[in-house]
Parts: sequence; C-alpha cells; structure tokens
Amino acid sequence: MSYLVFSIIVAFVMGAAVIVVRMKAQQYPVNAKKIILPPVFMSTGALMYVVPYFRLTNAEIIESIVIGMLFSTVLMLTSHFEIKGNDIYLKKSKAFPIVLVSLLVIRTVLKVFLGSSIDAGELAGMFFLLAFSMLLPWRLAMLWRYQQLKKQVPNHSI
Repeated sequence: MSYLVFSIIVAFVMGAAVIVVRMKAQQYPVNAKKIILPPVFMSTGALMYVVPYFRLTNAEIIESIVIGMLFSTVLMLTSHFEIKGNDIYLKKSKAFPIVLVSLLVIRTVLKVFLGSSIDAGELAGMFFLLAFSMLLPWRLAMLWRYQQLKKQVPNHSI
C-alpha cells in the first residue's frame, strides 16, 4: 500500500513539473530539436524490457499502445503553434494542464485497479509503453505541424 501511495505522489509531482516546464517553454521559440528530443530520450527506458520482470504479453503490449495512442489524440488537440515575428511558439492553452491532470488521474485509477491483478514489473512496463505510445505520436504530430508552419516564416531562426 505504501508503494502505491508513494508512486501516486511521485506521478503527481512529475505531472506538476511537466505542467511548469510546458508553461515556461511557451515563452521561448520552438524548434524541431526541442520537439523530437523528449521521445528520443524516453526511448532509452525501453531497456527495462531486457529484464524479464518488466516484459509484457502480446495483449498487454497492444492494450498499452492503444490506450497511449488514444491519450495522445487529446494532447494533439490541445497543442498548437503560433507565429510571433520570425519565430514559432507553442500557443498557450488553458486546456493543457487540465488535460494533463485528467490523464494523470485516469492513469492513477487504472494503476489502482490493475495493481491487484498485474505484477508490479509488468504494470511498470505497461505504463512505460503507454506513456511512450502517448508521447511519440503527439510529438510527431507537433513536428509535422511545426514543419508546415515553418514554411510560412521566411526568416525563421533555426
């Protein structure tokens, strides 16, 4: 039980940190590197699957990817860019923190219900895959939108 409470607290602290970082990031121009590096860095976490404790069944893999991609659509709908001068910025969204907190609550509820029926290692593997399956399509969509918008800015700084 203490592990569950601790993991929930850590998840909410990390979620709050993501919201703060996202809000600060809106003050600076975006570039392709800033968009694509988070999933690249996160991909190193897949090394967890080398350890048998974290390995997933085919059904768990499919479930995690499908849920992650569904969550990513919500993030795609709340992430937009705007041109200011010769630069492209992430547009401020009042919905983003609400969406992020909602996704975090859904994740926590899933963890509480699944935690009693799935081993902790498998659950960690599932939530990593879910998070990666949410982050990657969202960031690829952002990169595509950024590239489209960049064509409209003749003197865009790289």
